[in-house]
Amino acid sequence: MDKYEINIYEQIAKNIKKYRKIAGISQAELAERVGVSHEFIRRNESKKGRKSFSVDTLWKISVALNVNPGLLFEIDKSQE
Repeated sequence: MDKYEINIYEQIAKNIKKYRKIAGISQAELAERVGVSHEFIRRNESKKGRKSFSVDTLWKISVALNVNPGLLFEIDKSQE
């Protein structure tokens, strides 16, 4: 797969879920820390959900998960 063909929203959503699980927190707890609804987190982590998030929200998620924001943009090597 060409690196420009990757759906970056899908990849960011996978990374949010990955780092949330590593942090050992629920979707509801992440939502509370970020200041968004539980539904927002659930929808964005869902494979079928519509993904939409701002740079500001991504920054807040990275702070809440205590990860470098760049990690949310990591490309899953199995997709390349």
